[in-house]
Amino acid sequence: YSPWGRNDKVVSTPRYNINRVTVKPGGKFSLQMHHHRVEHWVVLSGTAQVTLNDQTFLLTENQSTFIPIGATHMLENPGKIPLEILEIQSGSYLCDNDIVRFKDHYGIY
Repeated sequence: YSPWGRNDKVVSTPRYNINRVTVKPGGKFSLQMHHHRVEHWVVLSGTAQVTLNDQTFLLTENQSTFIPIGATHMLENPGKIPLEILEIQSGSYLCDNDIVRFKDHYGIY
């Protein structure tokens, strides 16, 4: 269970994972970074508000962004419908304990 939505693994390999992520309206990830993986986010439906280091910008359907190793980032759904993205993670280490959280909005981490 995630208060912001759900994460469904589509493909899982030692070097890359592909996830279908659904973020509820008003939901958001923790502000975080990774030491060992990059992420590519492709918006399938809805609107994504992306924080990437010191920038914040919106993405809509069929737009994408790249999250490099070490970049501080956060994903939010500012819209009224669910946000669906395809998240491609790749790198030498893909486990969740590589997530460094700076701000947890729900108090669960």
